[in-house]
Amino acid sequence: MFTAILLFILAGLAEIGGGYLVWLWLRESRPLWYGIAGSLILVAYGIIPTLQKFPTFGRVYAAYGGVFVILAVLWGWGVDKKTPDLYEWIGAAICLVGVSIILWAPRN
Repeated sequence: MFTAILLFILAGLAEIGGGYLVWLWLRESRPLWYGIAGSLILVAYGIIPTLQKFPTFGRVYAAYGGVFVILAVLWGWGVDKKTPDLYEWIGAAICLVGVSIILWAPRN
């Protein structure tokens, strides 16, 4: 379980961090190397979820979607300095419950 959570967090940080660097390059006129670094990080993001031990692509990406939402809220708070409101916290909590159900619900 720890490895799965760690891989989801690494994938989320790669996706958000890589996308953020590309955003800075294109939207805020940062140097080209921001875009190149961001693009390489996004390639790593594409690889990281394949390291999960869960048997199906759909289940991994459905669960990852919830983790991504939580990390995006935290990124906005920590990096963009935008304090999440009550509804963002509630939404993130709902995503966490959803991720837990998708990954660890008993199945036959």
